[in-house]
Amino acid sequence: MLRSIMLATAAMAMMAGSAYADNIVGNWKTDSGETAQIAAAGSGFSITLRTGKHKGKRIGQMSSAGNGKYKGTITDPADDKTYSGNATLKGNSLAMQGCVAVVFCKTQNWKRQ
Repeated sequence: MLRSIMLATAAMAMMAGSAYADNIVGNWKTDSGETAQIAAAGSGFSITLRTGKHKGKRIGQMSSAGNGKYKGTITDPADDKTYSGNATLKGNSLAMQGCVAVVFCKTQNWKRQ
């Protein structure tokens, strides 16, 4: 009985560890040098600028699509236009992409701070 409980606890800890490794929560340095904060928000994540000209502005909303991929919306803070967004997490790098009509896309590579 005790062995079963220990095995179940170990399995849960391993699963939690892999979920944490695929987590975009934190502060990210954008291509323009600003800091964007990604925080848990409901069942997804919100993206807010923490430095720069548009400090405090919420610029995105993402939800996990699994395997280090995220989908949602991203807003250009300069003109307030919102685009469909995708993000791909690889270690301490986050490829953040905004697209118009899924054809015209622009990608920024953010680094974890």
